[in-house]
Amino acid sequence: MNPARFAPILFGFLVSGLMSCLVSLVATLRTSGLTAETSTKWMEAWTTSWPVAFAAILVVAPAVRRLVARLVRSEA
Repeated sequence: MNPARFAPILFGFLVSGLMSCLVSLVATLRTSGLTAETSTKWMEAWTTSWPVAFAAILVVAPAVRRLVARLVRSEA
């Protein structure tokens, strides 16, 4: 077994975690404002959104990589 083959999954896990954390914070602050309950609402939103974001990035990432490869020229 080669652990390097799991790099895309680990990358997706970490990126989806960080992005869903930031986006859920912004959405929570916009809808609820900064209150005593903000952190609880934020964590609820984050724990719901992270699995969705992780699944989405695993599905979408290969297509995005192909699109990027078409849009940029390789240095020959």
